[in-house]
Amino acid sequence: MSNDTKKRMQELTKELKQYNYEYYVLDNPTVDDIEYDSKMRELERLEEMFPEYIDPDTPTKQVGAFLKTDLQEIRHETPMLSLANAFSYDELREFDDKIRKVVNNYTYVVELKIDGIASSIHYEDGLLVLGATRGNGVIGENITNNILKVNKLPKVLSKHIDVEVRGEVYMSKDVFTNLNEIRAKENQPLFANPRNAAGGSLRQLDASITKERKLEQFAYTLVNPENYNINTQVGAMEFMKSLGFNVNPHYRHCKDIEEVINYIEEYKDKRKTLEYETDGIVIKVNEMDLHDEIGYTVKVPKWAIAYKFPAEIVTTVLRNIIFTVGRTGIITPNAVLDPVYVGGTMVSRATLNNEDFIISRDIRIGDYVRVRKAGEIIPEVVEVDFSRRAEGLSPFEMIKTCPMCGKPLEKKANEAEHYCHNTECGGRILEGIIHFASRVAMDIEGLGEKQIETLYNLGYLKDISDIYLLKNYENEIMNIERFGKKKVENLFNAIEASKTNTLDKFIFGLGIRFVGAKASKNLAKKYPTLGDLAVATPDELSQIDDIGSVMAASIYEYFGNNKNIELIKKMLLLGVDPKPIYEETVNLFEGMTFVLTGTLETFTRDEASDIIERLGGKTSSSVSKKTTFVLAGEAAGSKLKKAQELGIRVISEAEFKEMVKEYI
Repeated sequence: MSNDTKKRMQELTKELKQYNYEYYVLDNPTVDDIEYDSKMRELERLEEMFPEYIDPDTPTKQVGAFLKTDLQEIRHETPMLSLANAFSYDELREFDDKIRKVVNNYTYVVELKIDGIASSIHYEDGLLVLGATRGNGVIGENITNNILKVNKLPKVLSKHIDVEVRGEVYMSKDVFTNLNEIRAKENQPLFANPRNAAGGSLRQLDASITKERKLEQFAYTLVNPENYNINTQVGAMEFMKSLGFNVNPHYRHCKDIEEVINYIEEYKDKRKTLEYETDGIVIKVNEMDLHDEIGYTVKVPKWAIAYKFPAEIVTTVLRNIIFTVGRTGIITPNAVLDPVYVGGTMVSRATLNNEDFIISRDIRIGDYVRVRKAGEIIPEVVEVDFSRRAEGLSPFEMIKTCPMCGKPLEKKANEAEHYCHNTECGGRILEGIIHFASRVAMDIEGLGEKQIETLYNLGYLKDISDIYLLKNYENEIMNIERFGKKKVENLFNAIEASKTNTLDKFIFGLGIRFVGAKASKNLAKKYPTLGDLAVATPDELSQIDDIGSVMAASIYEYFGNNKNIELIKKMLLLGVDPKPIYEETVNLFEGMTFVLTGTLETFTRDEASDIIERLGGKTSSSVSKKTTFVLAGEAAGSKLKKAQELGIRVISEAEFKEMVKEYI
């Protein structure tokens, strides 16, 4: 294991050094920020766990290690540090907690993180005398001739003072588009993004080329602010504006980390309307006299951090393909990935759907693949980056037998999925029990996936009905590791409470093929008891909203199976008594259709949907002109954008809670 760890650390170190060279020297990175950040984080974690394997020249301790030899070197008297990154609100709160342990009475300033090139500009007696890149943070490159060609950067200040100001040189979206159009006509290589274009333009040996590129600059750091009696970041921003610098107008003074998060929520979509690219938000402690007390690491200040906006699609390496068995017997291939942030969460597994999906995209183990959140929830491999494919990777071959029970798999001619039809398959049974107890079905708190696996492996659970017999093994279960008396007591209370769940929850928990939560509600509305549902014909079932002929046939087949009927009878004898739903009708949302997007804090999506439908409304998975409201949570994606384009009203979770507060 130690050799594997050492090899992985060496591999990451080599890759990150190459990426740094491409970024700082060639101005042509081959990986996006998310892939770079993920690998940097992985190396940092491994170095913390295995310090004996750290490379003396590790990229985790460098800001940027490369300089162009054809530009004069400049030493920064005050180092230009980079910033640590956060990818979630929890990480921002952890950042805040660390600061609170050191100092009190502090506030924050938040600024848009401009996607450009960091620069340092020196003035003497109010005249621009030197411009430099960040370089490695200590040694930069002299770009004075080029910095003089940057628009909106003052060459003469409003005051006759000596000062150093740092900022971001960037290229606007329109200028970038026009530049690439010209390069395309001239058969020149296109720039990948405005940041690359700005970097290549700023470091030209011919300053006339820089001038043609129409670069601009935002100032954000006043070096040695105490020399000007400035003691806050807000004061520094105002002072720089008074000198004539272009300061981004969207910065804000926030009293605490929750206000910072509210700002991020506001700008995660608004930023897309700006004329320049942003890739995050910079958060700084406003009170500068606290900075030294809060401290620094070798590479970054501890009083500032950059929040990176969640990427919709990221690139990572597919290390393996494994197979899982669903409760209905479907075999799903899954990608094992190098961990990477997608949509604000760390992802190391992603679905590959089925054999046809993999073969049509020629996905192979070892490939660099692009990953996204399918439906904004489930990670999914989208495609292969064939430009980075290594030689000798083997084409995918579908397995022939079930990975759990070893029985031969079957695939129907008109379906893409492979199935294990063995009803005694341990994988199917286990997944069925997990589904039955899950929050979206019977919601048995304390009986999660790990607990079920333990009880299944020990023989206490053989099917879903055995959940209601667990009390017979109370003493034995209390002695199992990680259970204990109190946990077992709470578990049995939750099992008892589940006996009177509503009928729709019970139907969904049965795991009937093709029958989801929404269809289960419609069935429970039509048939108030299980007995009524059990004798329904396919024709009758097909008349119910959202239930087509295929689903109707599946329901009819399920209740026509004597083994399933015996299972249900056993649970009824054990006291399970599903209640009819919606005894009291409230039509608050009658005729209205909601679309849910993003992550909600107070409710799960299923809980919010349940409330909407209980109050007479409908939910849909897609936005259209018929949509009444889009309920948008954290990290809302394409649905939010479409709603804005169509003029559909978007409501926050707080607004939704206010609308339904009398009914929950």
